[in-house]
Amino acid sequence: MSTLRGRGTVEGLPGWDRCAVMGVVNVTPDSFSDGGRWFDTTAAVKHGLDLVAEGADLVDVGGESTRPGATRVDEDEELRRVVPVVRGLAAEGVTVSVDTMRASVAEQAVAAGAVLVNDVSGGLADPAMVPAVAAARVPFVVMHWRGFSQGMNSRAVYTDVVAEVVTELRARMDAVIAGGIGPEYLVIDPGLGFAKQAEHDLALLAHLPELRSLGRPLLVAASRKRFLGRVLAGGEGAPPPARERDAATAAVSAIAAHQGAWAVRVHEVRATADAVRVARAVEGAAR
Repeated sequence: MSTLRGRGTVEGLPGWDRCAVMGVVNVTPDSFSDGGRWFDTTAAVKHGLDLVAEGADLVDVGGESTRPGATRVDEDEELRRVVPVVRGLAAEGVTVSVDTMRASVAEQAVAAGAVLVNDVSGGLADPAMVPAVAAARVPFVVMHWRGFSQGMNSRAVYTDVVAEVVTELRARMDAVIAGGIGPEYLVIDPGLGFAKQAEHDLALLAHLPELRSLGRPLLVAASRKRFLGRVLAGGEGAPPPARERDAATAAVSAIAAHQGAWAVRVHEVRATADAVRVARAVEGAAR
């Protein structure tokens, strides 16, 4: 089986022969790792183009922070932040994803050139989302999600995190397919850091093949997240700031690529682009 077939393909997106790299553009003042740095439309578009130059295969544009405890931005403000950036990047030929939980934002972003909808709620936050994506006939990321950011930590209770995430993702996939989105358009995401503690995130990374058993391409979004800070801090140390977790992120990218992830979502692209290419070369040498 080829690497491409092993990772799966997504209808409407390019077929990469290795784990793809999704670069992040946060058009927000309050994201946990880079809030405010790309809040201006011109700066955000330039940053997205820089990520592509560094090796990103696609760029994920979001206008609402989903860090633990974050409050929601209103719809008009999210539209104001996101749509011009999507339009600007798409006009430059970039493969653009929109990171949103709102159907209206997804619809307008797709009209502006986005070709993938990345909804961290998997369509649960807005009942209009699944019908909108089905009508648009674009790929859809279904992430494992147990509720909005303000209360997510209280929901991080599992007996067997891998089995429960697989079961809950399968149920959500079935619901999305029943809502009209073809299975060939689906990508799954275990939702690292969302209603999960560090030990849960690490267990999921250790068992990515079980997640791939769901039969759809797998997106891994570990970049700069809390569990990496906990790992780097050791027993009693203070976690390093988010922007000092990029080497650890690249390590996760290599692990995920080696375990067959379809794509990894990262803030700092260059090191991860190198990591997935090394993983691909090792796979090739093993044949």
